[in-house]
Formats: sequence, C-alpha cells, structure tokens
Amino acid sequence: MKQELSRHSKAFYTLSCCFAVLLSISNVIAGKIIMIGPFFAPAAVICYSLTFALTDTVAEIWGKEWTQYTVKLGFITTILSAVFIRLALLMPAAPIWGDQEAYKIVLGSNLRIVAASLVSYLISQYHDVWAFLFWKEKTGGRYLWLRNNLSTIVSQLLDTAIFITLAFFGTGVPIFSMITGQYLLKFIIALCDTPLVYAMVYLTKRYVSLPAPGNTN
Repeated sequence: MKQELSRHSKAFYTLSCCFAVLLSISNVIAGKIIMIGPFFAPAAVICYSLTFALTDTVAEIWGKEWTQYTVKLGFITTILSAVFIRLALLMPAAPIWGDQEAYKIVLGSNLRIVAASLVSYLISQYHDVWAFLFWKEKTGGRYLWLRNNLSTIVSQLLDTAIFITLAFFGTGVPIFSMITGQYLLKFIIALCDTPLVYAMVYLTKRYVSLPAPGNTN
C-alpha cells in the first residue's frame, strides 16, 4: 500500500536537510579566514550562524525531541562529509590532473576543523535547544524574538570560543581577535535573523495547517 509523507514530515525533513547542508558546507569553507572591518573570522560565519535559526524554528514548532533529532542528523552528516573528504585526499590523482597540491591545501586542514566543529557544535547546539525551550516555558510560549535571541547569543559565544581555540590554537592565528570578531559578527547575525525565524515559523505552521506533533515542553 502506497503511503505518502504528511505535510508535517515534509516540512520537518526540509528544515532538517537545510540544517545538515549548511553545517556540512560550514566545515568545508571554515578553513579560509576572512576580514570584515577590523575583525577576523572563518568564512563559515554566516553559513553556520543560520543553523541556529533553523534549530530555533524546529524547536518552536516540534519541540525538544524533534530538534535533538535534527542536531544528531547534523552530527552524522558532518562525520560522513569528513570521512569522504579524507578519502578523496588519499585517493591517487590521475596523471592528467595537476591540482592535487592545491586540493590538499584547500581541504587538508578539514580534519582538525571538523574535530573542533563537532565539539563546539554539540555543546552549543544542545545548549541552544535547552535554552530556547527553557525560555519558551518561562514566557508561556510568547516573545519568540526574545527566546530566539537569548538562546542564540549565549550559544554562539560558547560555540565561537570553543571552536576557534580548538581549530586554530598553535597555528599563529590571533585567537582572541578571531573570537572577538567572529562573535561580534554572530551577535549581529543573531539579531538580524529574528525576522527569518518568524518567517520560517509562520510559513511552516501555515503549510502544515495543524498543531505540530511532539513534545514542546
């Protein structure tokens, strides 16, 4: 008997897939250091920051259990991408292809970055889910903008300090400057992504048409 996905399932899997894609891409592009104004930050700063908007959206609609599933899905996809990037680096290059060294330079640091990312990711994302739902309970489900910002701002600080320290310690990169610069950028992004969270929550609820299932406490 043919079974069709419900609108709840389609919406949830779409948001979770977007989360996993943004997270995986972040680990690939984070090796490049960019400069915005006087601050240094990994190139993944915007891409990765948006993952918090997605988990807040999922937490608002589906609650703790579903959001933690999304976080675990991101963890799995990060490991898979790291494994296959490493395999690609180890595979012998064809004689007609002369870009192996450039390929190694771009992706060779991926293993350390992914390891740092996994540690900071798990700590910050689980904190974000906990904090968002904690404030949701305290506010009686009101003030989405406040819950989104309170949870994300603290979680981003944890993520930034842990990731930068583990990924770049001992490499000659100015650690404190990068933490300050990246966190300031993430702080601004967190404030700016509030309308995006409202839009995703509104459009998703409108699409599913029914109260979302799952534990929202």
